[in-house]
This record gives sequence, C-alpha cells and structure tokens, in this order.
Amino acid sequence: MPLDKILTYSGGGLLLLLTFIQLAPVKLDPWSAIARWIGRAINGEVLDKLYGVEKQLADSNRLEILRFNNELLRSIGHTKEEFIEVLTEIDAYEDFCRDHPDYPNNRAVLAIENIREVYRERLKKHDFLQEGAL
Repeated sequence: MPLDKILTYSGGGLLLLLTFIQLAPVKLDPWSAIARWIGRAINGEVLDKLYGVEKQLADSNRLEILRFNNELLRSIGHTKEEFIEVLTEIDAYEDFCRDHPDYPNNRAVLAIENIREVYRERLKKHDFLQEGAL
C-alpha cells in the first residue's frame, strides 16, 4: 500500500498536519496543547490538592507577615536575621499572589510595605536588635 494511502486512511494526514503546524514559524503548538489537556485530565485531582496546600502555605505566610508587622507597630525589636526570615515569607507570599491573582491579597499589602520600610531604616541606622538582647 502506498504511503499516501496509509497516511490518508489511518489518520496520518492529521498527524502530519499537526506536526507541520507545530514546525511552522507561527506560534501554534497543537501537541503541547493536547499534552497539557491530557495532563490536566489525568492529574486534575492532584493539581486541586496541590493548590489547596499552596493556599494553606500562603495563608500561613500572610499570618506570619501580619504578626511580624503587628510586633513592629508595638515597638517590639527584631534582629536582622528575623527581618531576613520575614522577607523570605514575603517573597513566597508575593510569588503565590502573582501566580494566583484571584487570591485575596489586600490584607497584607500595607503590612509588607511597613516591614520593608522599617527594614530599610534599620539598615541605614544599623540598629537591629542584637542577638544577646533577646
């Protein structure tokens, strides 16, 4: 049987068409789209659970940020290492918020600004709480 008939009757024409579309300079990528769709269909439940865990972690990050800012507002001193830790929490929280724009973020925005401002002031003045002063 000739190659053109094999391709025509076996759906190979569609296979070749999708391959040529993917190779064309136009940014159509049907194979990746099909693979993503299949991946989501297979892993949908796992992805939902992963989002739940990520959301819990973001909630925990936000809680730590708000707690730290509350301590700053009450004039409780912090070491440079404690500031670095909360800045790491802020990075993780902001990454999650950027990746999930539907996540409610307003509760921490001003607290984050205040923490960064106080950190900048402490850096300029070199007046972090010292480790032994805890």
